[in-house]
Amino acid sequence: MVAYSAICAHKLSYPTRDISFISFRTEKSAGNRHASVIHCCSEHSQYDPAAGARVVAGPAPQPLAAILLEHDPGTDEIYAVGTLGGEMFNEFFRKYEFKLAMEHPGSPHAAVAGSCVVHPLDNYCRQQVKC
Repeated sequence: MVAYSAICAHKLSYPTRDISFISFRTEKSAGNRHASVIHCCSEHSQYDPAAGARVVAGPAPQPLAAILLEHDPGTDEIYAVGTLGGEMFNEFFRKYEFKLAMEHPGSPHAAVAGSCVVHPLDNYCRQQVKC
């Protein structure tokens, strides 16, 4: 079981609480040649999550990074246990370290411990760019 990083492989755009250029598109449209893709409006890269998040359109040089997940049926909890694919996280943290530190107290590059709550993008981000 996998999830995909919401960090675009082209220019490292990512969803923030204020704005997101990345969304899941279920249907084809003028700016979206494919259905059921992850679309980044900052440079129009499109990724197919059913095919390992491979690039199906746009300038992205590689697929989105996969987040490996494990499910514990006893507790019905999901755990992120690693990443797979293009490793762009070090570049991401170099580029956005100051901004991330302002938005998220503590060290944004520290390993995650404990648990977190997953929020739908609609509940997390105030404005989603629809291109």
